[in-house]
Amino acid sequence: MRGPDPRVVLGLHRSRHERRLLTGALDLGVTALDTSTNYFGFRSHRILAGIADDLLPKFTVSTKVGYFPGHGGAEHSLDPLRLTSAVEDLAKDLGREPDLVFLHNPEHSLRETGPHHKEALAAACTALEDATEKGLCAAWGVASWDPSPLLSLVDVTVPRPSVLMVRAGLLVGAKTLDASDTLVDAWDLNRGEVWGMSAFGGSTSAPVWDKVDPRLFLQDGGRFSPVQAAFRTAYHLPRVASITVGTDEPAHLGELLGALAGQVEERTVQEYRRLLRVRIARDQPV
Repeated sequence: MRGPDPRVVLGLHRSRHERRLLTGALDLGVTALDTSTNYFGFRSHRILAGIADDLLPKFTVSTKVGYFPGHGGAEHSLDPLRLTSAVEDLAKDLGREPDLVFLHNPEHSLRETGPHHKEALAAACTALEDATEKGLCAAWGVASWDPSPLLSLVDVTVPRPSVLMVRAGLLVGAKTLDASDTLVDAWDLNRGEVWGMSAFGGSTSAPVWDKVDPRLFLQDGGRFSPVQAAFRTAYHLPRVASITVGTDEPAHLGELLGALAGQVEERTVQEYRRLLRVRIARDQPV
């Protein structure tokens, strides 16, 4: 069965939060925007409302809660009261209710497994579920940089999110890819409910991209640049429907949108994942 068409979401993680980027995205047909309470020094929402209050209604807006200003920097918390308060502040800071609120990297507070960790995750998810039911946001999800610590904690007592966001792309290791797939299955999510992030591992100019040619993953790779091929392939590592793109340049956003016309060789992707697992097994001590 054919999955949903791949979609690009403009991410503001490292963005300078300039109006020209938002107008450029809209001109390209990108109408989904992703940010977080802690981006841009915990000022992302207020800055967006200040520079683009007339543009925000044209986007579906997702954001994240879980990090809070603390002594000496940001601190992470799954305290349901703090999470609820953070969601309540979103509409005031943005000037509108967000369409989607992610629980941001819950594994940050769940490094070790145990009954109380399962209860903490369930309580945090319940807080966002309650916020959704109260109309503070249209839906809620979970964004996880490292889903492995969550696997033993997710069962029927933990509410099901509407969206799961995980790392995607050729630089994601086999263990993280497998953990993402397992979490998708545990929550019974379809592909349209799974998003990817960090498709280039942080930078398209990293030395690794001079050493590999991702175009071999596409059926007609010669039509695309290596950057475009790596981005298109990321939708299959793991299988996601949307990927957040962090950039300050509309031209870069346009280049990646052009990659969506590419067709991925699924057999090549599966062989690549098999080789990743073989490498891990080979490196394990006897």
